[in-house]
Amino acid sequence: MAKLILSMDGLVLKEIPLVKERTTIGRKPHNDIQIDNLAVSGEHAVIVTIMNDSFLEDLGSTNGTMVNGGTIKKHFLQSNDVIELGKYKLKYIAEAAHPVGASAADFEKTMVLRPSAIKAATEQARATASPTSTVPSAEGSLPQRRSEMAEATRAAAAQQVASAAVSAGTASRPELAPAPAVAQAPKPTQPLGAIQILSGGNAGKELELTKPLTTLGKPGTQVAVLTRRPHGYFITHVEGTQHPQVNGQSIGSTPHALKDHDVIEIAGVKMEFFLKG
Repeated sequence: MAKLILSMDGLVLKEIPLVKERTTIGRKPHNDIQIDNLAVSGEHAVIVTIMNDSFLEDLGSTNGTMVNGGTIKKHFLQSNDVIELGKYKLKYIAEAAHPVGASAADFEKTMVLRPSAIKAATEQARATASPTSTVPSAEGSLPQRRSEMAEATRAAAAQQVASAAVSAGTASRPELAPAPAVAQAPKPTQPLGAIQILSGGNAGKELELTKPLTTLGKPGTQVAVLTRRPHGYFITHVEGTQHPQVNGQSIGSTPHALKDHDVIEIAGVKMEFFLKG
């Protein structure tokens, strides 16, 4: 989640997470970030955050808005950009998302030991490690005792070899089998959206909305963005005193969900939103 670090004269005052799609900055109390300083206008600037992107727009402030030492009207924020409002500074930090846990592919690589295989291997190892002869007795003839001693020595050597084989893993091992693949929930399919220009010089042209974010309008006059989300398409006002209209009604400052065959009007141009397929 992106955030702003507010500071003045090198002293950090607070951190502000950008949890809203529109974060207003100004001197008046109704702003999301209120800076009570005469160098800051009542409604100075706004930050529009859409998914992982944030746009800064100056709202016609008296003293202007500066980013990294340059005056801006509209600016696409990047990590470590510094917004200057009089003596105050807002540092924009775009924090990277934390890595997600193990994927299904990782689970598929996991190996498991079957209980039946473990039992069979344990019994076989015990049978292999058990000597088949007994310790030579003190009775009998000398050749017999020598034969018994040699047999006992061979049995002990066989036992040591068997134990070493089990420890090193060269004896019969438990059977390894891949774990069953983790079932994944099917992703919901969303129809592809598109817009067709209804008026102006580009009337009749069609644009498929394949990107997560599509900018529409005329910079300096009126700009809006269309965002493609898992649960549908939304239009959000970004720049201009007048908000875009959908079916003749202003969408306001909040994101507006689009429906099939909605008619959008931006910067005097009408266009129809529709779903393909």
